[in-house]
Amino acid sequence: MPTLDADDLDNSVRIKVGFNGNILVTNIKNSVKYPDFCAEIKDICKFDDVQPFTVKWLDEEGDPCTISSQIELNEAIRLYEVNKDSELNIHVFPNIPAKPGLPCVGEDRNMYRRGARRYRKLYKVNGHLYQAKRFSRRAVCAYCKDRIWGLGRQGFKCINCRLTVHKRCHKLYLHECGGVEVAEENSLPGKNAEKTVSNELKSANGDSKGTRAKPSLPVEYGKEAMRDQGKDSGGVGGGGEDDDECFHDAESHLMATGVTDSNQLNLDHFQLLRVIGRGSYAKVLQVEHKKTRRIYAMKVIKKELVNDDEDIDWVQTEKHVFEAATNYPFLVGLHSCFQTASRLFFVIEFVNGGDLMFHMQRQRRLPEEHARFYAAEICLALNFLHQRGIVYRDLKLDNVLLDAEGHIKLTDYGMCKEGLKPGLTTGTFCGTPNYIAPEILRGEEYDFSVDWWALGVLMYEMLAGRSPFDAVGNADNPDQNTEDYLFQIILEKPIRIPRSLSVKAASLLKGFLNKAPAERLGCHAKTGFHDIQSHPFFRSIDWEQLEQKQIVPPYKPHIRNERDLEHFDPAFTNEPVQLTPDDM
Repeated sequence: MPTLDADDLDNSVRIKVGFNGNILVTNIKNSVKYPDFCAEIKDICKFDDVQPFTVKWLDEEGDPCTISSQIELNEAIRLYEVNKDSELNIHVFPNIPAKPGLPCVGEDRNMYRRGARRYRKLYKVNGHLYQAKRFSRRAVCAYCKDRIWGLGRQGFKCINCRLTVHKRCHKLYLHECGGVEVAEENSLPGKNAEKTVSNELKSANGDSKGTRAKPSLPVEYGKEAMRDQGKDSGGVGGGGEDDDECFHDAESHLMATGVTDSNQLNLDHFQLLRVIGRGSYAKVLQVEHKKTRRIYAMKVIKKELVNDDEDIDWVQTEKHVFEAATNYPFLVGLHSCFQTASRLFFVIEFVNGGDLMFHMQRQRRLPEEHARFYAAEICLALNFLHQRGIVYRDLKLDNVLLDAEGHIKLTDYGMCKEGLKPGLTTGTFCGTPNYIAPEILRGEEYDFSVDWWALGVLMYEMLAGRSPFDAVGNADNPDQNTEDYLFQIILEKPIRIPRSLSVKAASLLKGFLNKAPAERLGCHAKTGFHDIQSHPFFRSIDWEQLEQKQIVPPYKPHIRNERDLEHFDPAFTNEPVQLTPDDM
């Protein structure tokens, strides 16, 4: 298909093609003929002329529909334009169904759910296949000639000719890709430039061996933690490196974006006591700082599992949120971080009163006074994050901890999204199924609204002793025990509020569990948090005293000493804590 010029782009359809683990984004004319469309698909997927294939697009309901004729292609483009969609989502399979109506080989219903699978995303423009990249050496944009730098994946690199451009410039670079590698013109010349970049990184980041969130070891509450240390500096790079080089540079940068202390910390400064948790990426240990005898939690992340840009961004974001959370009373904060050849280590506050899931399993449901207290402290924690442009996205009973006095602390920032300034949105499909907001399931862009929905689900669980969607998983019909059915219930079924709840509690739940985010409690752009604070359910709360921890919690966990692990799962605490020599 010929290259689209500027006029063509005004009358084009942005399509997102999923094939063989990749997502490729390109544009086609809205008047494209079906044979030309098929030729474009063959070119994208590198099919030969005799290769059979099937193209399916997702309609308004998210259902896959086959495009096998001009009429079907026209209908897909018509609905794209009527609905003012941002892109037309299609999937390509290198085969045809055995019979009409049957799925293609390799087709899975779950693959159509946004974010359910991880794809490599490519952008096809003027023959170039651009991929967002993290650069470990100096690089210059081939279009504007400015340097490409910053955090995360700062620019695009063509996977064929290795041309590097800013993300903002990739559509403006009109020279077609010839598959010839670009070398000299895509790097910053001169030793002076290299020296300048090096000095910027050094002054912003300091040493990468170990960083400290604060010079003093105890995590006390008073001043806000530093937020954006090294935020505007980072991998300044050029496009000739291997992915391994990018990763090693990124991991060094990751551990170097804090405040450096002269006494660098490492694993030898801590005694490993017990295993207290484990996830797919990491395990969490109870540790003692040998010098001060203070107890901390240590999150240990295997580098071999952090193996692509998305994972690196996730770990880096978690570190930033830990830093932002330090010294806030209702968030678990960072003490320090360091790395070895095979591991990243986050030393964080140890909170040993158990989580709300643990207490709910014992008490079944909470009195409204208890739920009001916990919900109010959670509101303060969420608002603290939101004011700093952070969406939490993983609020659930398991992630709400109780400290020794009975105050809550949110933990686990692995799902967080940072950098959401007013008016900005994001679109990643993520979260814990029971708590996922309808707008995420609909594939819509969203902002902080998803956290207030999750709080509504969590409050329902505290007040009613069950999930608002508890029918899923307990039905006799196996089709009603699936994740897809759960999502259908979240999207479509009205939520029934138990009659045993007070009018004020019922009103609050209805406000948080409104399926329309624009109408949801807490989601008004200017008055959102004030609307929550002034709700009749919270009328008895003195918010200033609450934030100063001057209100006595309704329940104080029984804790014998700071090493006590009574409120942790024995399945973890009985594990051996030794790390292998490679880990050390």
